[in-house]
Amino acid sequence: MSVTRSDTTGFAVHYRSAVAERGRLCAGIDPHVELLEQWGLPVDTSGLRQFADICVDALGPVAAVIKPQVAFFEAFGAAGFAVLESVIAGCRAAGAVVLADAKRGDIGSTMQAYAHAWLDERSPLCADAVTVSPYLGFGSLSPAIDAARSGGRGVFVLARTSNPEGAGLQLATTGDRTVGQTIVDDAAEQNADGSATVGLVVGATRAHGLDLSALNGPILAPGLGAQGATAADLPEVFDGADPAWVLPASSRGVLRAGPDVAALRAAFAVARDEVEAALR
Repeated sequence: MSVTRSDTTGFAVHYRSAVAERGRLCAGIDPHVELLEQWGLPVDTSGLRQFADICVDALGPVAAVIKPQVAFFEAFGAAGFAVLESVIAGCRAAGAVVLADAKRGDIGSTMQAYAHAWLDERSPLCADAVTVSPYLGFGSLSPAIDAARSGGRGVFVLARTSNPEGAGLQLATTGDRTVGQTIVDDAAEQNADGSATVGLVVGATRAHGLDLSALNGPILAPGLGAQGATAADLPEVFDGADPAWVLPASSRGVLRAGPDVAALRAAFAVARDEVEAALR
C-alpha cells in the first residue's frame, strides 16, 4: 500500500531549504579546456584540480545548487573522477545541494549500478541528485528513482533539452501527447507523495510546449548566459510552472569571471539576483 507523505519529506525539504537560503540559481562547474586555458591553468589533472578547488571555494558557500558536469572530469580518466569526488564532497560540506550532471540511462542491473554510484551514500561519487535520461523508457529509471526516494535525494529527468537536435524525438507524438509531455506526466505521478523526488531538465533557451503545472518538483533550466537565455526570458518560457520550482542554471556565464574567487562569487551573485528579480 502506498503512503502519502507531506511536502516536508524527501528531496523537497532539502531543495526548498537551500533555495530559500541561497536563491534560485544553479551554478555549473564545467572545466572546459577553453576555461582552463583562459584561467591560465595547464590542461592536465593538476590544472583540473586547481580549477575545481577554486570553484568549490567560490561557489560552495553561496550557491543553493551546484552542478558539476561529469563529462569534463571523466575526460581525465581515473584522476579526473578523483577530482570530481572532492568537488562533490567539498560542495556538500559547504552546504550546497550537489546535482551530478551525468545523464545516466540504462536498464536493469546496469541502471541499478548507476543508481548506486550517484545516489548511495556508500559511494564516493554520491551526490544529492543526478541527471538521468528516460529514452530507454521512463520505467527504466525505476532503480534510480527508488534509490533517490529512499535516501531523500533526487533525479532530474531530461524532458525538453536545449539542443536543437532533441526536438525531433522530444516533440514527437505518442497518442495525444508529445514524448516530452509523457515524461512530465510520469514525473508528476512520481511526485504525488510530496517528496519532489523527480525533477525535470527543461532548457531555458526556447519555448518548450510542455504543461508543467502539475509537476510538484524542481525544473532545472539550463541555458542562462553562454547559451543565450537571459533572466528576463524566464517568466515567459516557464509561464504556467510554479516559479518556486524553476531552477535556472549558468555555467560558463559565471565561470568566465574566474580564476579570482571574489570575482567568481560576484558574478554568481549578479546572475542569482537577476533570476530572483525575474521570478519574483
